[in-house]
Amino acid sequence: MRKRKEKHSDSLFLKKQFTVGDHESLAQCLDRMKREGYLPVRRIEKPVFRETPSGPECIGRQCILEGKRMP
Repeated sequence: MRKRKEKHSDSLFLKKQFTVGDHESLAQCLDRMKREGYLPVRRIEKPVFRETPSGPECIGRQCILEGKRMP
């Protein structure tokens, strides 16, 4: 029989995702994370597609930084 991990209300705010804006540098996003009290733990890049008559076309990338709450 497995024990379930109980979710604490504090655990809701331990991780947060920050999206790097169109006119924002990676360094600016990292500064924003630091001001809010988060440390970067993961960088995720997702492709952005546009539908064209010949099929989907990649038009860019979206950068997302995952942060963990500082103690």
